[in-house]
Amino acid sequence: MRLNKYIAHHSSYSRREADKAIEAGYVRVDGEIQTNLATQVDENKAEVWVSGKKITPSDKYTVIVYNKPKGELVTKSDPRGRKTIYDTLEKKYKHFIPVGRLDYATEGVLLLTDASKVAAALMTSNLERIYKVKIKGPITPEMEAAMLNGLELKDATAGGHEKSDITSMTFAPFIGYKIQKSEHNYSVLKIAISEGQNREIRRFFAHFGAEVADLKRVSFAEIELNNLPTGKSRFLTRSEYSALFTFLKEENKKAKERGEKR
Repeated sequence: MRLNKYIAHHSSYSRREADKAIEAGYVRVDGEIQTNLATQVDENKAEVWVSGKKITPSDKYTVIVYNKPKGELVTKSDPRGRKTIYDTLEKKYKHFIPVGRLDYATEGVLLLTDASKVAAALMTSNLERIYKVKIKGPITPEMEAAMLNGLELKDATAGGHEKSDITSMTFAPFIGYKIQKSEHNYSVLKIAISEGQNREIRRFFAHFGAEVADLKRVSFAEIELNNLPTGKSRFLTRSEYSALFTFLKEENKKAKERGEKR
């Protein structure tokens, strides 16, 4: 793991603050001053000190659910001065890591955690994510076929951000979908997917010439908003933590099995 990322994940420093501390010579790794931003550290073994204080990773972790509103970026800061989730979240969550990203115009369930391992496991998982989608125009048979069978696009730029480097994309079959309304002007449906690719849903429907007018994630695995107001956060419930613990235990088991096979 890069040194600045390690510091940001295990302390109240932001990534930029960590960069400044490294460049200024305030960071020691295993007793040696490090000023190279590209320095790699072993998260399980390295001893990292910032301004004389040791950064101590903890086996304990916290996960919160944030009901992200439209018009907030999932990033620490924005060069253009746009609002970010950290402008709304309490300061004590400044060092929490978002589990994936919801784009500027998307709202709903966003998980954040103070443990990088938990964030990485959830981001790369195939856990179910459910979205409520409103598109302009009707649901077509071609859309339904692609939702059922998957879709591979050599050109998936439509629906993506103009500065995105992603050009092609493969969409796995949706776990499920339910059409709530399909009319000439607009349609509403709920979809369940197991991926979290960059603007995946917007790109999917854009391929069929349908613009996504509203997009809201209503759940991530077993974690739902539970009447959480927009712009507010909550801790996981006991049952949600229990399900997460079981998931992480299985992921660790799979990782060990992969290691033994090598």
